[in-house]
Amino acid sequence: MHDHHTSERLASYADVLAGELPDSWTSSHLPEDAKDDLAELADRIWDLDLVAASLAEHPLQQAAILSRQDGAQLVLLDRNDERDGFLIAAVAPHALPDEAFRGVPEPNGIALADDPFLSAEQVTGDLLARYDAALAQVRHNALGGIQPSQPDRVVLTWQPDGSIATAPADDRATAVLMAHGFVQDPQSGIYRLSGDDTQAQARALREIGPRLDALGIGTALQHPAGRTAPTTAASVPPVPAGPRTPTTRSR
Repeated sequence: MHDHHTSERLASYADVLAGELPDSWTSSHLPEDAKDDLAELADRIWDLDLVAASLAEHPLQQAAILSRQDGAQLVLLDRNDERDGFLIAAVAPHALPDEAFRGVPEPNGIALADDPFLSAEQVTGDLLARYDAALAQVRHNALGGIQPSQPDRVVLTWQPDGSIATAPADDRATAVLMAHGFVQDPQSGIYRLSGDDTQAQARALREIGPRLDALGIGTALQHPAGRTAPTTAASVPPVPAGPRTPTTRSR
């Protein structure tokens, strides 16, 4: 059991640490009775070294989560040994496919002293630098065959499940895409247009082209890895009508 003093100490340390890290971070505390949230968090801790070894012997009983505006998260947890201080580790994004993590080294966690001000410097120069590099890599991997768009050109890529994905580089293009049914994945930043209703999908594609063109933004529609020469989305051929059965994905 964690007493009130222990929980308050962890939460207070996390609050100070969050305020000392670069960019904008907030902290929240997961108490012992939040068992489901703690179990889900433990599965996402991105570590195969110090923190993983600690969790193997001492399952997560409480934690403090530090969250950045772009979705990055760190977890602060008890050391469960005779030393003062805490352990801190990166939290893996939960909305990306397993394939995106292949070949990316884990940004293993570190031990922190009992001084959150000194620890902020340690986190910034060590864990956070490695975490940001790993995040950038897995997010890039999640793009798959999606070619990044340019401010004056939106590249739309067919996906194996029948959806269409794009990574717009202009807020004006983003607004047009969202107005025609594209939905953003908050982790990868990719916008997708579902292929479940192929008639609606084809209609959206026909309407997007002229609207983007009026803004001076070109469009291109392609298959992954550019195997098919791009064509303008405004003149995309009609897609066969009828509902599409979504592809089942397993992790």
